[in-house]
Amino acid sequence: MSTTVTFPGLGLEFEIDRVAFSIGGFNVYWYGVLIACGLLLALAFAFRHCTEFGVDGDAMVDVAFIGAVLGVICARIYYVLMSPYGFDSLWDVVNIRGGGLAIYGGIIGGLGFGALACKWRKLPVLPMYDLTCMCFLIGQGIGRWGNFVNQEAFGYNTTLPWGMYSEATRAYLMNGAVTLPAGMTIDPNLPVHPTFLYESIWRYMKKRRFHGDIALRYLIWYGLGRFWIEGLRTDSLLLVPSIGLRASQLVAALAVVGGIALEIFFRRRTAGKPLMVKLAVSAENRALQKKLEQKTGKPVPVEEPDAVLEATQPRAKFLEQTAEYNASLKTRLGAELAQAG
Repeated sequence: MSTTVTFPGLGLEFEIDRVAFSIGGFNVYWYGVLIACGLLLALAFAFRHCTEFGVDGDAMVDVAFIGAVLGVICARIYYVLMSPYGFDSLWDVVNIRGGGLAIYGGIIGGLGFGALACKWRKLPVLPMYDLTCMCFLIGQGIGRWGNFVNQEAFGYNTTLPWGMYSEATRAYLMNGAVTLPAGMTIDPNLPVHPTFLYESIWRYMKKRRFHGDIALRYLIWYGLGRFWIEGLRTDSLLLVPSIGLRASQLVAALAVVGGIALEIFFRRRTAGKPLMVKLAVSAENRALQKKLEQKTGKPVPVEEPDAVLEATQPRAKFLEQTAEYNASLKTRLGAELAQAG
């Protein structure tokens, strides 16, 4: 399953094997390995910085698991629904080892089901969205290289120095599944845009000004890049062939317009106000809260109005204050449980 990939303008040539390793005759592909690496690094980032967003790491595990699993499922569903290819069996539909995950499907599913999981685990949704979108940037930046190994998700012909060519790109462009705007032609024997690379490096992020700020700027920035990059690709579903409008371009455009509108609204609403972060309540204290509520039969508030820090404070300050807050809260809840019998 190896192929030679060349970048003629740069004088580079690589021999690439889609299979990373085999276990008992079962092939493990680089596509899956790279996605797994992106996911693990994103999780590592999330665990390191969750306290700064007022998110408890233990509770976040459940949210991350639900969001990741259902995000992958939604990414596959989106791909199957939008793909120009046919699927002959149910196995073809569920088999993702060789590729076929649509990022927008994953984003929609991950954020949607992740929000429900946040409500279940009593985590703040918008700060969790901010943290998640920062993780998306890490995961996507690494996962996109799976498209390079598979030699997929590339674009039209290009004369730029980094134009890419392989027998895999030629074979794909020779078949009938290529989606091109009306009147456009493509030469399978010439280099193409490595659009996976463009999306991998299209990354940008700054500190937030309000809860949900990073998530909105992610939608805007990624949407802008995706709208342009998608227009170069040859494997997307064309909604309006006469103008070359693709399904993902429509989603990207809606994300950009909606994101800009909300960004302007919330920036005006929070202008001049420092962003305050509620300190995270530990999973242990949430369990004590639930036990106390069961004993007393009434709600037991645990969040304290003054248990906040300005978002610009260093990570060490968040760790220190959060630990002290939860220690105090544990003592209080323990005493109330003892009184409740």
